[in-house]
Amino acid sequence: MAKSPESEHPIKAYGYAARDTSGVLSPFTFSRRATGDKDVRFKILYCGICHSDLHFAKNEWGMSTYPILPGHEIVGVVTEVGNKVEKFKVGDNVGVGCLVGSCGSCQSCANDLESYCPKQILTYGFPYHDGTYTYGGYSDHMVADEHFVLRWPENLPLDSGAPLLCAGITTYSPLRYFGLDKPGMKVGVVGLGGLGHVAVKFAKAFGAEVTVLSTSPAKKQEALEGLKADHFIVSKDPEQMQSATNSLDGIIDTVSASHPIEPLLSVLKPAGKLVFVGVPEKPIEISTYSLIMGRKIVTGSATGGLKETQEMLDFAAKHGVTADIELIPMDYVNTAMDRVLKSDVRYRFVIDVANTLKAP
Repeated sequence: MAKSPESEHPIKAYGYAARDTSGVLSPFTFSRRATGDKDVRFKILYCGICHSDLHFAKNEWGMSTYPILPGHEIVGVVTEVGNKVEKFKVGDNVGVGCLVGSCGSCQSCANDLESYCPKQILTYGFPYHDGTYTYGGYSDHMVADEHFVLRWPENLPLDSGAPLLCAGITTYSPLRYFGLDKPGMKVGVVGLGGLGHVAVKFAKAFGAEVTVLSTSPAKKQEALEGLKADHFIVSKDPEQMQSATNSLDGIIDTVSASHPIEPLLSVLKPAGKLVFVGVPEKPIEISTYSLIMGRKIVTGSATGGLKETQEMLDFAAKHGVTADIELIPMDYVNTAMDRVLKSDVRYRFVIDVANTLKAP
């Protein structure tokens, strides 16, 4: 007979979890494993809310095993380390992002690309090496193998830095990998939400000339004045799109809703790259003619590996890149999820876990 979440492991824990496809989160008592030789245990201080949390809570991707305790933008302070831990000590500020495990032996793992390991273990909702399911950051504390724990830079804020562990690395990684990280590059960002606003900040920090493409004219002032983008295009305005034909070296497309792709290809230069980091529910449609005539590239990118994620955090600290956040108490989480669904947040919710999660 399977053990209950409360009795699987020896260390009591609590948080907020969804029990079914309603996605409604409520107080949840469970357990964490004892601190192993290579483990780092930490008190969770802050945790960002990612749209993926909503997808998992409602099983919209068909891969959820309940109960689901979300959260993969996690920042905390170390309370205990295993006797073979080398990189961390009690009192250190640390972060955990989207991964807590991988096979460690495939080509992706060997190349510091754990995010592409076929046996990757996500921070919540996935079976761990011991067969029990992982639970995320909407909880009081966490334990993780030190390889998947990140050193938190001293001058990077804990709360507004938390979303960098998903939104940050998800946009930083393709900018770097596809060569859009050089001064003078002309980079487009589609969508000005949780991922999009961070993409603008990183692209500007790299020295790129940034164009925001959005269906909402109301976001123009925020894009140009608030985020310091260089240009703003209403993507559903044919004249504005026509004026930008063949102007961009690359586009980071952060939108998860279905949207037309052909117009985006038209604003790419020859050999330009359209990189998807959002996940629309329906398959996209593309004319191969649009690709052939400009030798254009359509590709995608997930989060980065642990080495690159640490590099991203250090870069963000050096250049003052953080997310624009709304800090909320834990008991506001269901309202926050509803607002995420409506894109009613500028631009990322972060849960003040340490100060507002009360033990049952």
